[in-house]
Amino acid sequence: MKFYKYHALGNDYIVLDPAEFEELTEERICRLCHRNYGLGADGILYGPTDTEKADFALRIFNPDGSQAEKSGNGLRIFARYLWDKAKVQNDEFTISTIGGIVKARVHTNGQIVTVDMGQVSFESTKIPVTGTPREVINEQMEIEGQMLNFTAATIGNPHCVIMCDEISEAQTRTFGPLIENESRFPNRTNVQFMKVLDRSNIRIEIWERGAGYTLASGSSSSAAAAAAHRLGLCDSNITVHMPGGEIEIVISNNFLITMTGAVTKVAEGLISEEIFI
Repeated sequence: MKFYKYHALGNDYIVLDPAEFEELTEERICRLCHRNYGLGADGILYGPTDTEKADFALRIFNPDGSQAEKSGNGLRIFARYLWDKAKVQNDEFTISTIGGIVKARVHTNGQIVTVDMGQVSFESTKIPVTGTPREVINEQMEIEGQMLNFTAATIGNPHCVIMCDEISEAQTRTFGPLIENESRFPNRTNVQFMKVLDRSNIRIEIWERGAGYTLASGSSSSAAAAAAHRLGLCDSNITVHMPGGEIEIVISNNFLITMTGAVTKVAEGLISEEIFI
């Protein structure tokens, strides 16, 4: 069973081709992603699978075995994998996920990838967020006795952007899992703690649904940048700074998001059946 491993700014994924790895169960996903008993990863990219909707289809799994609707870093990595396998050139191609269809372009010998992520929505019914139908903009929630200002969004998967004067890994690890599972988010949520640096730059720390503390995230970058723009704090071209590196976000009309960032190939090899025993 072959595997391919990549990281996008420290957010690492294992790519498995269904033609080379047929039996992908929740138990196997958890074992493969385990950093002591498996290969170690922030998730599994399973594809390409058959589709009539796009050029390629992709299924994305979190380390806990749950399925993710969309992942910006995962999509960039998958695009790089397709390029490495000579399945695509530098022309634009489409990838279908359960969170929607995106367009991708590979540059710089595969090391930079641009993805048109789709449209960000702040509508509570689409994210989803409980309560009356509304745009979830600059609302408040109380967590562990602290009042937090947040904006919720979806770009095919749910996000909660927390406005902060200062952000830290410790803060993210403390509050991230509580917000992820907060009752107002019936499908759980990804969480970003955001500090606005200026009109063109934001800094975020990330807690990913089903994965935990993460060094970088493309969909989180997209959601946080869109929230900063919607709140009037940033312009439409935004550099998102994360512990793992930077992603460039361009926000066009109707909050359509274009994301550009790096991808690095780590390894490829064979998985031993012994790890599943």
